[in-house]
Amino acid sequence: MHELAVFADSVAGCTKCRLSQGRTQVVFGSGNPEADLMFVGEALGFHEDKQGVPFVGQAGKLLERLLAGIGLTRGDVYICNVLKCRPPGNRDPQPDEIEACESHLWKQIELIRPQVVATLGNFATKLLSGRPTGITRVHGQEQEVTLGGNRVLLYPLYHPAAALYTPKMLEVLESDFRHIPELLGRSLVPESEPEPLVVAAATEPAVQLGLF
Repeated sequence: MHELAVFADSVAGCTKCRLSQGRTQVVFGSGNPEADLMFVGEALGFHEDKQGVPFVGQAGKLLERLLAGIGLTRGDVYICNVLKCRPPGNRDPQPDEIEACESHLWKQIELIRPQVVATLGNFATKLLSGRPTGITRVHGQEQEVTLGGNRVLLYPLYHPAAALYTPKMLEVLESDFRHIPELLGRSLVPESEPEPLVVAAATEPAVQLGLF
């Protein structure tokens, strides 16, 4: 069994925050456990809570359409949320809920080792970037960060739910998506030489390493 599946089993009974009291099930994530591209949303809704899979509603259908536009399917990527349990009434995640749940996300990133982590919306973007800047200012702007002990390109995107009924926002989201194949083509840390480059990354400007 893949390490990620073992970890998912261990999280299935999580009671670290109040959301465990009202959930149908923990919605851990779905997709390729060794994906190069990982999507992180904010929280799940009614259908996700019932089916146990993230992004199964209208926003999920749009996400699948956007993926198809760059030659990918759900099976090629990994999709999860910051929160693994549904907030009542689909309200926004609360700070203490995010704090209780974030260790699960860090571990997911550690085990999957993606090249690109695309954050969908404000909550995921602020958490993983460690900055308070909103999605309207940073969407489509990749940045190199360390997540789960791995160097990745963090790529903020509008949440598909926000683009469902806003044509202008959908155009921006489609445009940002078209940049993803180029990001996946970058190599941050070659697998054959992890140790020397980890040291170099800490001491040399990113330009010298050919990262930008």
